[in-house]
Formats: sequence, C-alpha cells, structure tokens
Amino acid sequence: MAMKSLCFVLLSVLVAYYVYKPLPDNMEEKWKIMLIDATFRSLGHLGNLAEMFGVKHYMDVMMLLTYAEHTEPTSDDHVTVTDTLFSDVPVRLYIPKGKSNALKRAIIYIHGGGWCVGSAAMKPYDHLSKQSAHTLNAVIVSINYRLAPKYHFPNQFDDVYNAAKFFLQEKVLEKYSVDPNRIAASGDSAGGNLAAALAQMLLHDPEVKVKLKIQVLVYPVLQGLDLNTPSYKENAYMPLLSRTLMVRFWSEYYTTDRSLFEAMMSNTHISSQDAHLYKYVNWSTLLPGDLKKNHVYKIPDNQNTAFVKKYPGLLDVRASPLLAEDEKLAGLPLAYVITCMYDVLRDDGFMYVSRLRKAGVHVVHEHYDNTFHGVLLMNSGPFPLSLADRMVDKYLNWLDTNL
Repeated sequence: MAMKSLCFVLLSVLVAYYVYKPLPDNMEEKWKIMLIDATFRSLGHLGNLAEMFGVKHYMDVMMLLTYAEHTEPTSDDHVTVTDTLFSDVPVRLYIPKGKSNALKRAIIYIHGGGWCVGSAAMKPYDHLSKQSAHTLNAVIVSINYRLAPKYHFPNQFDDVYNAAKFFLQEKVLEKYSVDPNRIAASGDSAGGNLAAALAQMLLHDPEVKVKLKIQVLVYPVLQGLDLNTPSYKENAYMPLLSRTLMVRFWSEYYTTDRSLFEAMMSNTHISSQDAHLYKYVNWSTLLPGDLKKNHVYKIPDNQNTAFVKKYPGLLDVRASPLLAEDEKLAGLPLAYVITCMYDVLRDDGFMYVSRLRKAGVHVVHEHYDNTFHGVLLMNSGPFPLSLADRMVDKYLNWLDTNL
C-alpha cells in the first residue's frame, strides 16, 4: 500500500512538473492555459518521435487535433450550414435563416494553422462562424484551402483567392442576397496572412469589380524575412506557438527540405543581396519604443543566395504581405488588427499597422497585453477561457458597427 501511495505521489509530481510552465503575472486563468499548452506540447513531442522513427511526418501528427475537432455541417434554428465548392475549392457556407428583403453582409473567413493544419470544420471555427452568421445576419464563407506539407506555396493562397474571387461575382452575391458593398475578409494567424494577401491582390485585380469593405487580421503572420524580431525573441517559449514551431510552419509552407528550416532558425535564409527589402520589415523604425526595449536591430549578413533562388516564394508579397510597397498599400480597406503581447507574431501585426497608417489606410488596432497566440478560439472545449469570450464579443461588435 505504501509503495502504491509513493508511486502515485511521484507520478503526480512528474505530471505537475510537465504541466507547470512559468507564465507572465498578468495572464488570466493560468492553470487552464498550462493544461492547454501541455496538451499541445504533448502532440508536438509525439510528432517529433513519429518523424524521428520514420512513422509519420510531424505535421501529419499535428493534424490529429484537426481530426479530433472535426464537425459535420450541422444547421440550427438560426443558421443553415452546408459544405460546397467555390471554383473547385471546398468551403463551408453559413447562411442566416429568417425572411428579409434586406441584403445581407458577408465575411470570407480563412482559418489558421500555419498553412499546415486546421480546417473550417474544426469546432472552434465552426462555432465562431455560426455565431458570426447569427449575430451579424451575415453570410459566412469559410474556406478550406490545401495544406502543407502535401501542398506548398502558392497553393494555399491560390485556393483562397480563387474561392474569394468566385464569391465576389455579382451573380453569386445576388444568389445569396449579399450586399456587394458590405463584404469583409477575416482570418487568424496564417489565415490572417492569407486575408491580408487577399485584400492586397483583390485591390489591384482589374477583373474583380466588387471590392472588400473591411479586412480583419487576427494575430496575423505577415513576414518571413526577419525571424528575430523582439517578439520572436521574447516569446520563443510562450504557449501554443513557440518560435521553433512558427519557423517550422514557415519552412513547411515552402518545402519539406529540412535545410531551409535550419537556415530560417538561424535567420540566414535571406541573402544580403536582398537587403533592400528589409526596409519594409525594419522593426527598429516600425515598432513603438516600449516594444523595442534594449533590442538591437541588425540586418542579417548572409551571402548564401541558394534558398531564395530555389524558393522564390520567400520574397513573394503573397507570402509576406509586409513586403508590399507603400503605394500598393494605399487604398486598402479599413483594417481591424488584433495582436497579443505574448506572441511571436506580435511585431508583425504592429509593423503592418504602422505601414498601413503611413499609407493612409484607416486601422483600428486592438492589442491585448495579457495573452498569447491563438486565444480567440478558446471559448469552447474542456478548458474555455473567459478572455476568449470577451475577445469574440469585441470582434463581433466591431464588425456589427463597421461592416
């Protein structure tokens, strides 16, 4: 009996040691966050082991969470949900019920997941889309784009662009009773990246007559040139999105070649030959002083041009919207940008806000100084966070007022 008790105590201590993670003092509901993070870390460890022994690719293991969270299209009293195709791209469509002669608003939503995992059918995304459709009386088009490592850039962007372009046709909007003057593109994380790139490309596409009214970028990833910004350094081990995982997402977006991952980890994937592009992502001029702190800005000194030649997408504005020239940003729609203090992508959002404002774009910047990447969708599941509910309420209230 004593031995069983001792084993139980030791096991409890080991579990507590694994789960416990020092977090900033101002984070809410710390134990919930630790449990969420421990679950995510465990999946990552399993992925590393599976890849090490040649059983499965790391991202295939990470996709287990996507499968576990899968939901079938289920309508309710307020919203009709169907899976369909827009220009051969799978989308999940949410149409509010109720008879009305008034035209509806619409949101093109793009899920996150580092271009490698995730789905419009995951419970958190499905819940957000239903809530958005009902609350805003809006048609929601949630896009399921192809994922890495099976498909690399620009396939993800192409899917999003083709689906959005299809939806923005006047005859399609008329079919779904959508007001062509009240359409938004929204996305989180990698979805925010794709939403920003979508807004830029649609603005300058002469074939698209219907333009976006709003772009919503939720803790977006916006540049892959400098992976040593202050937020990448300070938040390298924060919950859910570590620097290593974000760099892995970036490298998988382009290739399964591990040498690119290693180069990106050391921030030596861009050559000095392309140093002129760093002016667009120069955090020393684009971040507020309180985020720069004592960090020293330095353009990487690297003579290796092999990666850019092999993977030109590294310098493509569709992959890194922050690389857009100032004149290409002018005229973009009203932007609502959400950033989180304890997020490796924090500085991407801040830099884009600075550049958009400089280009004359109206931006509303909602910065949360007490939370981490991915929190918006944590208002469901076994460990729901109250902050997530408040963030969603603000997000929907803002859209209701401005869309």
